Amino acid sequence: MELAHSLLLNEDALAQITEAKRPVFIFEWLRFLNKVLVAANKVDVKEKQKKLVEQLTGLISSNPGPPTRKLLAKNLATLYSIGDTFTVFQTLDKCNDIIKNKDDTPAYLPTKLAAVACVGAFYERMGRMLGSSFPETINNLLKALKNAESQGRGEILLSLQKVLSGLGAAAASCHRDIYKNARSLLTDRSMAVRCAVAKCLLELQNEAVFMWTAELENVATLCFKALEGSTYGVRVAVSKLLGTVMATALMPKQAAVMRQNVKRATLDEVLELMATGFLRGGSGFLKSGGEMLKGGASVSREVRVGVTEAYVVFVTVLGGQWLERNFATFLSHLLELVAHPRATQSHVEAVYSRRCVSFALRATLGALLGEKAQIAAAKDICQAISKQMRAVGKEQNGGEMSRFRALQKAVVSDSSGENKGTAADVSASQHVMVCALKELGSLVQSLSATAAPLIQEPSIGLLETVMSVLLHPSMAARLAAAWCLRCVAVALPNQLTLLLDRCTERINALKSSPEAVSGYSFAMAALLGAVHQCPLGIPHSKGKMVVSIAEDLLRSAAQNSRLSLHRTQAGWLLLGALMTLGSSLVRYHLPKMLLLWRNVFPRSQKELEAEKARGDSFTWQVTLEGRAGALCGNHT
Repeated sequence: MELAHSLLLNEDALAQITEAKRPVFIFEWLRFLNKVLVAANKVDVKEKQKKLVEQLTGLISSNPGPPTRKLLAKNLATLYSIGDTFTVFQTLDKCNDIIKNKDDTPAYLPTKLAAVACVGAFYERMGRMLGSSFPETINNLLKALKNAESQGRGEILLSLQKVLSGLGAAAASCHRDIYKNARSLLTDRSMAVRCAVAKCLLELQNEAVFMWTAELENVATLCFKALEGSTYGVRVAVSKLLGTVMATALMPKQAAVMRQNVKRATLDEVLELMATGFLRGGSGFLKSGGEMLKGGASVSREVRVGVTEAYVVFVTVLGGQWLERNFATFLSHLLELVAHPRATQSHVEAVYSRRCVSFALRATLGALLGEKAQIAAAKDICQAISKQMRAVGKEQNGGEMSRFRALQKAVVSDSSGENKGTAADVSASQHVMVCALKELGSLVQSLSATAAPLIQEPSIGLLETVMSVLLHPSMAARLAAAWCLRCVAVALPNQLTLLLDRCTERINALKSSPEAVSGYSFAMAALLGAVHQCPLGIPHSKGKMVVSIAEDLLRSAAQNSRLSLHRTQAGWLLLGALMTLGSSLVRYHLPKMLLLWRNVFPRSQKELEAEKARGDSFTWQVTLEGRAGALCGNHT
C-alpha cells in the first residue's frame, strides 16, 4: 500500500497487482490524495494537474463503488479549487455526457453514479465560479431522475442538494423545477431516496420562498406521508425538513423578506398544521364519510414520532429566546395534543402519545432555557396542573389550610357520587397530568438548589398543587405526582422530612377515601425511595411512623370492603419502601414485619385447602394483592 502514497497514481504498480486488489489500491491512493492535496504546495499541484485530472477522470469510467466515487468526486473538486480551473468545464461536460447516456444496464450504473457525484462536488466546492452552466446541468440531472432506479435517484438528489448549496440564490430560476420533480419522491418505496429528497428540499427551502408560503400546507402533508412506514434515518431527515420549514414560515430570513413581499404565517397556523400530522397523520383534513363515521384509523407510531421530533427541530431553529417568550402557548398546545381523543384511542396509543409529548418538552426546555427561564416555565406548568385539577373538581383557590379543607370536602363528596368530573374529563386530564408532572419533576431536579424559590413563594404553591394531584381519580396521575414529589426531595433534601410529615397528616385525615389512601401512600413510598439520594437522610422516628401507618392500614383493610384493596396495596407498598432504608432501620421493626408476613400466608396445608374452598373473586383479589405485596417487600 506504500506504493499508493504519491501525488500521482502509480500506474506501474497498479498494473503489477492482481485484478481483485486494484480497487483497494485505487481507494488507498484516493484516501492519501484527499489528505495531501490540501497541504501540498500549489506550484507542485499545478505542475501535475493535467496528469492528475486525466487519472481522476479516467477512474469515473472504471465502475467505482460508493466510497471510491465519493472520494473521487471530492478530490476532483479540491484539485480544481486549488489549481487552475481552465479544464473544469471540459470535465463538467464529460460528466454531463455520461449522465445523458441512455445506457441503463447495471454494468454502466456505477459510471453514471460517479459522474453524478462529481457534478455535485464541483458545484458544492466552486458554486458560482462555474458561471451560467448550471441550468443545463440541473436539467440533465432532472431528466435522469425521471428514469433512474432507486440508487440513481438517491445519488442524483444528493447531487442536486450540493448544487443548491453551492449556488445559493443564483439558482432561483430552477427552484420550482427541482421542487416539482423532487416532492413526489418523498413517498418513494426506497427509504434511502426519502432521506435524499428530504435533504435536497431542506437545502432548497433556504432560498425557495414558495416552500414556506404558498406550498406550506402541501410540504407538511408530504412530510406526514413520508413518515408513514419510515425508518429512523428517514424520520430524522423528514422531521428536520418539516421543523425547519415551519420555523422559517413563522420567522423568515431577513434577506428573503427584503427580496419579496412575504406573508408570514402566524404561530397558531403553524402549530395547527403540525397538530394535524400528530393527530391525523398523512390523511389530513380530507376524509371519506365512512372513515369519519368509524372515527378514522389510528395514526402510525412512525408518523407521531416524526412529528414530535419536528416540534423539537421547530423550537430549536427558533431558539431559546423565542421559546422563553412563547412557552405558555407552546405548553398549552402540547398538552392539548395529549388530551385529544384521537391521540388516546387505546391505552397503548395514550402511553405512546404521552411519551412523545414528554420527549418534546424535555428536549426543548432542558436544552434551550437557562435557569431563570426554567423557573418561569415551572410556574406555567404549575398553573396548567391547577387548571386541570379544577376541571375534575379537586382543587379550589385559597391558602394552604383552606385548600386542605377543600380537598377533604371534595373527597367526601366524591364518595357519595357528587362533584365528579365526567369520565371524558378525567381520561383526558390524566394524560395531561402525567406529561406536566414528569416535566415539572425533571425541571426541579435539574435546577437543584436554585429551585428553592418555586417552593418558598406562596403565590406559586408548587407543593400544594402537586399534592392535590394525589387525589386525582386516575392512578397514572397519582403516580406521576408521587414521582414529582420525589424529584423535589432529591433537589431540595431539606423538604424530604416536611413532605413525609405532610403526607402522614393527610393519609390519617383522609382514610375514608380510596384515592387519598392510594395517592399519599404512593407519595410516601416515593419519598422513602429518595432517602438514599439525600446525604442527611431522615430522622429515625420517621421509620417507626411509617411502620405504624402501614400496620394500621393492613389491620383495618377488612373493616370496609370499598377500601380493602386500596388499604392492602398501600400498607404493603409502604413496608416495601421502608426496606430501601437499609438494615440499620429495618432491624428494629423486624418482629412486627415477620408477624405481618406470617399472617398473610396460610400456615399449614390444611388451612390452604380450606382457603381454596371459600371466597369470591373480590376476596381473592385482596388476598393475592396482600401476598404479592409481602413477596415484593421480601425481595426488596
